[in-house]
Amino acid sequence: MKPMTALISAALLSAGLMSATAHAQQDPAAPTEQPQAAAPMTDISDQQLQQFADASEEIVVISQEYTERLQAAEDEASMQQVQMEANDKMIEVVEDSGLDVDTFNAIGQAVQQDPELMQRVQEMVES
Repeated sequence: MKPMTALISAALLSAGLMSATAHAQQDPAAPTEQPQAAAPMTDISDQQLQQFADASEEIVVISQEYTERLQAAEDEASMQQVQMEANDKMIEVVEDSGLDVDTFNAIGQAVQQDPELMQRVQEMVES
C-alpha cells in the first residue's frame, strides 16, 4: 500500500488538472490562470469523506495509467488528447462517487491541512 500522502497528492494533482482542463474546455479563449485557492471545507460528513476516499483510489489508478500513456505520446496533439481523456475519466469518477469536482478539491485541501481528516480517509481506504 502506498503512503496516504502519496494517494492524496496524486488525487489532488489529478483533480487540479481536471479543474484546469474543465475550465479551459468551457472557455478556450480564457487566459490559463490558476483558480484562486478556496478556503478548505470545515464541515465534511462521513459520507462525503468516504466518497472522497473511494474516488481518490480510482483517480490514482487512472493517473498512473494515463501517465504511462502520456510518456508514450509522440507529439503535442497526442499528449493533449491523452490528457483530455484522463481528465474526462477522473471527472466521471468524482461525479460517479456523488461529489462534484469543486467539492472533491475542497475536501482534498481540507484533508491535506488536517491530520485528523487525513487519518480518517486513510482508515476508509484501508477498510
